Amino acid sequence: MKIKHTYSPEETEILGYELGLLLKDEYKVVILLDGDLGAGKTTFTKGIARGIGVHEIVNSPTYTILKKYNTKDYRRVLYHIDLYRLDHVGDDFDLEEYIDGQGIVVVEWPYKVSEFMPKDYLLVQIKKVNDTEREFTM
Repeated sequence: MKIKHTYSPEETEILGYELGLLLKDEYKVVILLDGDLGAGKTTFTKGIARGIGVHEIVNSPTYTILKKYNTKDYRRVLYHIDLYRLDHVGDDFDLEEYIDGQGIVVVEWPYKVSEFMPKDYLLVQIKKVNDTEREFTM
């Protein structure tokens, strides 16, 4: 377990970027982001995307539930999934295909459908300490 603190949205994105750099040669990883509204889950995901080589603008998939981003060389894909608006498993849009498939999969609000989460994943818990400080437990 590793604990890190960030003190601005920019530092949160940089922490995500550093994780993305560690994953840049991976083709299948599931990252579960657990944190309250406004904790910085999407900001952290923007950094991961940059670190693995995504050059598109990354934003929250809250209303679309899923966004797909390719790396610049099209060798890897990032699936950014936000389950906040999901009410029950019947709304899962074949979620298991993304979780079990290839790609870097980042899931916000993963406990909405915990029965579909894989056995192997990286859990990142984000605690909002105050308006600017975040505590990341990985």
